[in-house]
Amino acid sequence: MTIRIGYKASAEQFDPRELLQVSVVAEESGFDVVGVSDHFQPWRHNGGHSPAVIPWLGAMTQATSRVALGTSVMTPMLRYHPSIVAQSFATLNSLAPGRIFLGIGTGEAMNEVPATGAEFPAPKERRLRMAEAVELMRRLWSEERVDFEGEYYRTEKATVYDRPETPIPVFFAASGPLAAKLAGRTGDGFICTSGKAPELYETLLENVAAGATEAGRDVSDIRRMIEVKVSYDHDLDYAYEACGFWAALSLSSEQKTGIEDPLEMERVADANIANAHTRFIVSNDPEEVAARIKPYLDLGFQDLVIHAPGHDQRRFLKQFSADVLPLLRGAGS
Repeated sequence: MTIRIGYKASAEQFDPRELLQVSVVAEESGFDVVGVSDHFQPWRHNGGHSPAVIPWLGAMTQATSRVALGTSVMTPMLRYHPSIVAQSFATLNSLAPGRIFLGIGTGEAMNEVPATGAEFPAPKERRLRMAEAVELMRRLWSEERVDFEGEYYRTEKATVYDRPETPIPVFFAASGPLAAKLAGRTGDGFICTSGKAPELYETLLENVAAGATEAGRDVSDIRRMIEVKVSYDHDLDYAYEACGFWAALSLSSEQKTGIEDPLEMERVADANIANAHTRFIVSNDPEEVAARIKPYLDLGFQDLVIHAPGHDQRRFLKQFSADVLPLLRGAGS
C-alpha cells in the first residue's frame, strides 16, 4: 500500500473558517489526507472551538480537489444516530467521490453527555454499539428499504437515496486491545495516536491482525493510520510553547475519566501544563523529526496524519512542508 502524509484539522482549536483555510493550505502544501476531529465541546473552554464536522466537511469537498477527507474521529452512537451518519457521509461522497472516509471511535463523556443528557455507557457497551452502528451504516450504503432490528438501533424501510457506488471506508480508532481486535474484525482501517510506549503499538497491531484472522480476513487489506503529534519550528522555544494549548493530551486516563466540563478539563490540564510537550515530537531539526517518525513506518503504519499544536498553522505548514515532508516521502518509499 502507498504511504500517505496527512494533516490533522484540529476542530477544538480553530473556528470553522480558519480551519477550512489552513486545511486548504495543507492540500496546497502537498499533504494527501485531511482528518478532522469531531467534538461537541473542546478540551478547553477559554479559546476553544467546536465546529460541526459534517457541514464543515461539505465545505471542504468544494474547497479542495485532491486530498482524502474524513473524521478522526466521530462517534456514531449517541449524539449521532448511525442512519444519519450514513446519509451524511453518502452525501459527502457524492460531493467528493472516492475521497471520503469515516473514522469512528467509542467517544468521550465530555462530548456525548452534555449534548444528550444520556448516561455515558461503559466501554463494553460502547464497543457493541459501535459494531452495530457500522453494520447498519453499511447496509444503508448498499441496500434499499433497510429494516434493522438491533440491540441499540432500529430502522423501518430506511433508504439512503444517494448511495455510494462502493461502501465508504470505515476506520476504527483503538487505544486498547479489544477495540483493536474489533478494528481487525470489521474495519477497513485502524487509527491510533502517537506519543505512547512503543510496546503499545506492537500490541495494538497484533490485536488488529488477530481480529482479522478470526474473521477470515487478510490483515493487509486494513489500512493503518496514526496521528503523529509534531511541534516543529525553526525556533525551538516557540515549538515548546506551542504545545501548551494541548496540555490535556498529556493527562493520564485516570486524570481525565469522568470529566464532562471543558472548564474542569482546562483546570486539570493547566495544572499539568509543564508536561504538555511530552506527547509531541518537539524539535527544530527536520532530520530528527523524520527519524522519530520513521519507527511508525517501520511498524507498518501507512497513513501519517500530522497534528501540529501551534496557533499559527500556516507558519507550521510552510516550514514542515519545505523541511520535513520530503524526508518523510523518502523514508516511506
